Amino acid sequence: MSKPKYKRVMLKLSGESLAGKEGYGIDFAVAKRIAQEIKELVDMGVEVGAVIGAGNIWRGRQGSGMDRVTADNMGMLATSINALALQNSLEDLGIETRVLSAIEMREIAEPFIRRRAIRHLEKGRVVIFAAGLGKPYFTTDTAAALRAAEINADCILLAKKVDGVYDKDPNIEKDAVKYDKLSYDEIIQKNLGVMDITAITLCKDNDIPLIVFSLDKLGNIKKAITGESYGTFIDNGENP
Repeated sequence: MSKPKYKRVMLKLSGESLAGKEGYGIDFAVAKRIAQEIKELVDMGVEVGAVIGAGNIWRGRQGSGMDRVTADNMGMLATSINALALQNSLEDLGIETRVLSAIEMREIAEPFIRRRAIRHLEKGRVVIFAAGLGKPYFTTDTAAALRAAEINADCILLAKKVDGVYDKDPNIEKDAVKYDKLSYDEIIQKNLGVMDITAITLCKDNDIPLIVFSLDKLGNIKKAITGESYGTFIDNGENP
């Protein structure tokens, strides 16, 4: 069995990844499949943190007409629903899990404390970071990058609907070219939209590698951290 290249990882999932084919809500069969893939990492001795978006439940103020702060607060609460769903799926598989929330909600989650999060990881527990950063105007991409820096993660695994980073939208343009490797400077210069600019800058400044891959095929998370195959690898290195 291939050995993992990373000891501690941050997995960034979109809310849509839990929705399945319906595109909204939570498909618990999909949540279970994702939990099984995370279990494979835990069984290999990898320490796993996770951040989940909320797009399957709430799309911000898009079409709502409400103010940004209220919309973002609702989004943070929606990420907490997804975090609890993933926690349930993991614990059904016997994986110890903790949800740490940036917004205090002691009845259902622990408050985020950096040292506590690291201690949970050291004990082999999967730590799910809920409610983003607890502040409006910040995306879950930024939350994943900041939490990864805070827990000293070796890399961020960014699960997408496509199998890597392309020069244009592969769902629209048939001649789209996939990048195997990129630098953070190239991501910024080419405006490739992998993550928001704040998240990319955090990764660049803290020298955290990023692996962008598709979650559609079973085993892709494991392949990403063993180096067997992955979508696009991004770091601070020079690339042709």
